[in-house]
Amino acid sequence: MSDVWTLEADEAKAGPRHGRGGLELSRKLPALIVAAKDVAATVMYGVHGRRRAGVGETFWQFRPFAYGESTQRIDWRRSARDDRLYVREREWEAAHTIWIWPDRSPSMAYQSSMAQQSKLDRALVLALAAADLLVRGGERVGIPGLTRPIAARNITERFAEAMAEEASRADHVPAELPPADTLAPRTQAIILSDCLSAPQDIERTVHAMSARGALGHIVMIADPVEETFPFEGHTEFLDVDSTARLRVGEAQSFKNEYIRRLAAHRDAVRAICASRGWSFSIHRTDRTASEALLNLRMRLENGQAGGITSGSAA
Repeated sequence: MSDVWTLEADEAKAGPRHGRGGLELSRKLPALIVAAKDVAATVMYGVHGRRRAGVGETFWQFRPFAYGESTQRIDWRRSARDDRLYVREREWEAAHTIWIWPDRSPSMAYQSSMAQQSKLDRALVLALAAADLLVRGGERVGIPGLTRPIAARNITERFAEAMAEEASRADHVPAELPPADTLAPRTQAIILSDCLSAPQDIERTVHAMSARGALGHIVMIADPVEETFPFEGHTEFLDVDSTARLRVGEAQSFKNEYIRRLAAHRDAVRAICASRGWSFSIHRTDRTASEALLNLRMRLENGQAGGITSGSAA
């Protein structure tokens, strides 16, 4: 945990603790899969933005034969049905590997009355929706430390099954960050997290993953309460990652200091991303999931990294 407090007060709904995580996750995943596919469908247009003719095995299209080309390229069967000559083009294949990490640690279960979903549910919906879109676009996707990169049509179900099985293990403690393993060149990583880990831990992970040139995208998921700090009077704050509690009589007196620390923490994460050419964005859970997915898809397809896009930045 960093020195930014994880807010869990009386008006917020606390999520599952370690002991109940597997059961709770298994119960909610079917609904999250449906939600993820709905979100993916809203940004489906243009998902094949990288498709073009080239060396490959997959048929793409017929096009008219051009003067000067080798006659060996003519598809005589197709040409026999018309009074023109046609060439069969195959699709240029350059499948990439994208690693997707949805943070499933206890702090992600937080949901205030201002949010549409808990941070955990939003991270899972975005992870599953992104996986669905990427596989449809011909890419391979995997979860670091959990699944190998695959390009299966039922990717959302396979991801959900793997996460549920992992969470059901008695000794499983959800990690905030993905394994700090070096990724291969030309791969990309997507980290969906509230990023409440200490900046040095985030830096260690990002630098390790990008050591050979892999690009990455961090989407910091925030509950609106975590940005606005609306608490007043006697309030008890709980750290969901430990047994720590903070009781204060005038919560409003902490607001300015909290906002300052939050901004400093985000600036630190932003700088870490910039140092490795990664992109950084902030997504609030009172905004739609499709908004974050569209922004993420555009970055992935255009090979963008660096820069900031946010629904609300502190």
